[in-house]
Amino acid sequence: MTFVKITEQPSLYDNLEDQPIRTLLEEINQEDRKVPEAVGKAIPQIEKLVTAIVERMKQGGRIFYMGAGTSGRLGVLDASEIPPTFGMPPTLVIGLIAGGDTALRNPVEHAEDDPEQGWKELQERNINQLDTVIGIAASGTTPYVIGALHRAREHGILTACICSNPDSPMAAEADIPIEMIVGPEFVTGSSRMKSGTGQKLICNMITTTTMIKLGRVKGNRMVNMQLTNNKLVDRGTRMVRDELGLPYEEAKNLLLQYGSARKAIEAYRNDHP
Repeated sequence: MTFVKITEQPSLYDNLEDQPIRTLLEEINQEDRKVPEAVGKAIPQIEKLVTAIVERMKQGGRIFYMGAGTSGRLGVLDASEIPPTFGMPPTLVIGLIAGGDTALRNPVEHAEDDPEQGWKELQERNINQLDTVIGIAASGTTPYVIGALHRAREHGILTACICSNPDSPMAAEADIPIEMIVGPEFVTGSSRMKSGTGQKLICNMITTTTMIKLGRVKGNRMVNMQLTNNKLVDRGTRMVRDELGLPYEEAKNLLLQYGSARKAIEAYRNDHP
């Protein structure tokens, strides 16, 4: 089957510079509405991946996101939000971007073109067979990602990918390919738009569901979140107050004493059987 890059096909809209601002905004929004539907069609593959990840993480495995440009930044973003949201160590979900941290803010020339660099970075982090490597690339052709997936798979490590083109070279190296086909971008080839939005949605789904299944959420609340600012202290206090029926200040003191809503609730119940 011939590989066709839908992500590089011409936009369905033209003469954008001549359009009124309201028209541009409405047309972008019209295109964005296609993203959740495309993600929805990929749920069976996402489910397969999360099921495998949960079993591996229960045994000490990790998630590695790998990408370049927007895709790499979104992987790093999702990874960076796991410790404050779920109280997990920063070593369990790791985002790697071609060109390193410099590339988070500035493009690094040809960083994504080296098919060996990604595997080197995984080896530096002692990648093993309990880990999962998820490549992210709208095009599905990024050498940095493809090379890493290929070598990981050779070593018996679970591989997956998130891409916006069907039957891509990246998907060929993934045990579980997630193909989210959102169609041509509003600005031709600008995959930071619909493809990036879909990647963000899927990353949210993968890690949030995994953390829930690892016991990091109680009911519907982030009982393990880090108390890094006043807003989060207040949120945690209300969790403790509502769960235990305590006055606000007593709940707050208990929260600050134990450092998380979960620990505060468990300690109180142990002391008041």
